[in-house]
Amino acid sequence: MIKFFLGRVALALAAAAVLATSAAVLVVALAFALYALVRSYVGPAGAAAIVAGAAALLLLLGALVLAFAARIKKRDLAARGKDPAARLMNLVREKPVTSIAAALAAGFLAVRNPKYLGAALRSFMETPGQPKRRPR
Repeated sequence: MIKFFLGRVALALAAAAVLATSAAVLVVALAFALYALVRSYVGPAGAAAIVAGAAALLLLLGALVLAFAARIKKRDLAARGKDPAARLMNLVREKPVTSIAAALAAGFLAVRNPKYLGAALRSFMETPGQPKRRPR
């Protein structure tokens, strides 16, 4: 069963690597095509400047898209629920890798010492304004 999941993860990583490589080749090919297109009009230095400007424009466009997405996410975070289950689900949705690591660490600590599991659960369940309880 574990080999099956590890195989699927490896296959997904290989697919992501192929897609990233394909995207890089596409970007280089488009940059060269733009360079070849405008070189006869403005010369080699001008063509290189136009390619650099086009790359800067694409980077600016990507940054604006990411900034807009972050503003939407920040607005959603302000509207999240106060109950512990909603807070836990929002944490898992926002930071899946961190929540997996926290779950593994909590499981390991629970096996070693069950007192730590209670402290970990209390840290998730307490609201920010609530006073902290001292462990006994």
